[in-house]
This record gives sequence, structure tokens and C-alpha cells, in this order.
Amino acid sequence: MTSTATPPALEGWTLGHHTDDEGTTHPTYRGGSGPGVVVIHEIPGITPQVATFAQEVVDAGFTVVMPHLFGTPGRGMSPAHVAQAFRQVCVSREFTKLATGETTPVAGWLRSLARTLHAELGGPGVGALGMCFTGGFALAMMVDDSVAAPVLCQPSAPFPVGRARAADLNLSPEDLATVKRRAAGGCSVLGLQFAKDPATGTRFDTLDRELGEAFLRVDLPGAGHSTVTTQRQQVAVDRVLGFFGEKLRS
Repeated sequence: MTSTATPPALEGWTLGHHTDDEGTTHPTYRGGSGPGVVVIHEIPGITPQVATFAQEVVDAGFTVVMPHLFGTPGRGMSPAHVAQAFRQVCVSREFTKLATGETTPVAGWLRSLARTLHAELGGPGVGALGMCFTGGFALAMMVDDSVAAPVLCQPSAPFPVGRARAADLNLSPEDLATVKRRAAGGCSVLGLQFAKDPATGTRFDTLDRELGEAFLRVDLPGAGHSTVTTQRQQVAVDRVLGFFGEKLRS
């Protein structure tokens, strides 16, 4: 029998769900008060490290919603959990893995979540943060005007196999044009990566070229990967929280 007990890492978080106009539903975990921030977990899922980071955002005075997209909520990082998440991602039609010049389909659901949160909480908009495989999802969410503070932590999709994929932003040409228009209009994009992380490819160079000064680039020294979770760096967390505070508090 499957247990319905709340995992220790998610105690204090409220389990809910969001359904978009297409009828797609995903569970969500919510906590805090203040301006809204959508924190999208990395592979393999909402690990204790992801939940710890999300709690830091809550403690800084924000309402955080964490969608559960794959993996087992609250389960730690392990080879078995990573393998489970990869199996789910690879068979799902909601995610692009290797295609270039395409927006991940789950972006539509995430934009709907952001609009709903913004309509409830008001203010200039909501924040959106993705990490690793979901790192670029925050950029795709920026197509919707409800997203005022997109943050990309070590964006790693499409998987950087070859130069074209390593440089790709996981956006369709139409969505990229919208992102560039919003950036030119004052919506900055914060990006964080370890300088020697091969998983991020050359995407930050692409963002430098496409967004110019609107792309706020943070290159941490070394060859780590998870900037705000497994290899958490205080300077990275502080930069994210400062960015949310600047952009989301009117």
C-alpha cells in the first residue's frame, strides 16, 4: 500500500494542485507569504536540498509554490531516484530533451501557474526559478507578462550533445522574440552557473548575445553544478534573493 504521509523534507508545506486551461494537472507544494515565486525542481525531483532552498526563499518573505513534475517528492538524491526521474522525463511529451529551437511543452502549464499566482497575490509579477534540466523553463515562462523575475540556475536542456544543443535556449523562435522584447523593455534575467560546468554548454554566451545587458550573468568559480542546492553557494543564494526582492516588491 502506498503511504500518504508527508515526507519529512516537506513538512509544513501545503499540498495542492494546479490545472491549466488544457486540463493538465500537476501537484504543488506551497509555503510562505508575500510576493509569489515558482521554484521548479531539478532532476531527480523535490529533494531535501531543493526543499531547503525553497524554505530559504520563504524565510526571505515570499510565497513559494513548488510544482511536482517528476521523481518522488521528498526523496533524497540517489542513483535509483535519478534513474527513476530520467525514465519519467524521457517518456513524457511535456519535456524536450534533444530538440533545438523548441520550447518545452510544460512551459504552457507553468505560465498558467504563474498567472494564477500573480492574479491572487498582485504586485509587479512573480518570480520563476528553474534549475538543471528545468533551468531554462523560467526563461520560457517569461513569455507571459506575469513573470517579472526569471532566474536560470545551471540550465542544462536540451542535453548539450554537440555545439548546437550546447548553445540552445530551449525556446522556439517566436518565444525567443518575445523574451528579447520583454528584456529590452526592462525585464532582466538572472543566470547562475559554475564556470566549468559542462552541463550548461555555451548557453550563457547565447544569452549574453541575445539579451545584452538585460542578462545578469553569475559565473561561480570551479566545476560544480547545483548552484543553490547540492553544491549550494551562499553568494548564489544571496544573489537570487536580492533579485527577487528588487523585482517583486513594489
